[in-house]
Amino acid sequence: MADEKRKIKIDRIMIAAPASGSGKTIFTCGLLSLLKEQGRDPVSFKCGPDYIDPMFHRDVLGIEGDNLDPFFSDGEKLRSMIASAGHKTAVLEGAMGIYDGIAGRLYESSCYDVACSTGTPIVLLVNAKGMGSTVLSAIKGILHDDKEMLIKGIVLNRISEHFYKTLSPLAQDMLDTISRERGAECRLLGGIPDSGNVTLGTRHLGLVMPDEYGDLESKISTFREMIRSHVDIEALYRIMGNAEPLAHGYDRAPAYTGEILKIAVARDEAFSFYYKENMNELRRHGIEPVYFSPIHDSAIPEGVSALMLRGGYPELYAKQLSENISMKESIRSAVESGMPSIAECGGFMYLLDSLSTDDGTTYPMTGLIKGGCRNTGRLGRFGYITVTGKEDEKNLLSGISIKAHEFHYFDSDNNGNGAVAVKPGSGRSWECMHTGRDHIWGYPHLYYPSCPELVARFRKAMEGYLKNDS
Repeated sequence: MADEKRKIKIDRIMIAAPASGSGKTIFTCGLLSLLKEQGRDPVSFKCGPDYIDPMFHRDVLGIEGDNLDPFFSDGEKLRSMIASAGHKTAVLEGAMGIYDGIAGRLYESSCYDVACSTGTPIVLLVNAKGMGSTVLSAIKGILHDDKEMLIKGIVLNRISEHFYKTLSPLAQDMLDTISRERGAECRLLGGIPDSGNVTLGTRHLGLVMPDEYGDLESKISTFREMIRSHVDIEALYRIMGNAEPLAHGYDRAPAYTGEILKIAVARDEAFSFYYKENMNELRRHGIEPVYFSPIHDSAIPEGVSALMLRGGYPELYAKQLSENISMKESIRSAVESGMPSIAECGGFMYLLDSLSTDDGTTYPMTGLIKGGCRNTGRLGRFGYITVTGKEDEKNLLSGISIKAHEFHYFDSDNNGNGAVAVKPGSGRSWECMHTGRDHIWGYPHLYYPSCPELVARFRKAMEGYLKNDS
């Protein structure tokens, strides 16, 4: 029965940190590489709405992964996603600081929230570079707020070997005292030396993409060996093995048995951001992705009845996108013929008249939306939102709400007004999205499983397009 709780034993751990830039991704990749080498059959999950980190796990290491986001999904779904992955071991990579989620609310929608919902023990990775003994006070404060006593181990990152030898006895004494006070063990697992050549580059939306590195596999291999040499791996494995069995009662929807419709989905260097669960939600409604490249292909695929332009970095490939005239004409022709379409963030930017890059060059885009976009130099409307469509029979979003996330430095002078976005916590709201009977275009990255009704409506629009086109 769907309401019966099932339990499954999966060794698991979360790598969290006090702040972004602590080295979580390279540590997680090194650990996943080590687990894979030792035949422990790992799967990876990124906490929060991040697109790029899972690419490191999937594309470089060949390890399946997904996003675990407590704003998008409840605890039942989060547990089921781990349990149904079908692997012996799971590594969860945290986001931002351990307690950072919805602004102004401690814990809520943070990676710690994910750990609580899934009963996952935490190893806290602390960037000790530029700090002395004050690092102990920082650790002590974080442990004080660990209400569920999930932090089981501490790893000091970017610390000199000499200082680690001096600091480690003091650190372990402090952790022993705290462990006795709270009745739950937390121990120092090791200290990784600072190595400036084993880091991952960043840009305005986060890490540099995996395919932009020439030596990424070497970096991960090097960090794997640093973990092996400087971290008590057996103790870390014991922490993973002590994770309680996952109790879950969520049943995935059965496979779609009706007619399969095809949607052309942009996927290349410029458009690579997506949630795996979004693709799964499309398949649950009998919609199968067919991938194409707006940079390299001359037209959208044949035999499709919808179009999806995902987010990414179109600003880095504006010249190539602009010069691919046949692709722009193909997309314009399809949309103007009534083919249903979804465009999010970078995909939305591609539909505008123009995109202005940081060097001052303005490139013509598809021209389906009047207006242009440019880099504002700051994050715009950053964070979780709920998007609700305005009541209008011509609006695919009419009267329904879907959870979403915004994260962009570029902004447009024509963001649409078919829906209203509301931030949790502050309640701040604004108009957004270009909408119609057959399209939804805008900056928000929508999370489809939070509103299956929208996907059902989109499929009906696809069916209507096929009927009219035949």
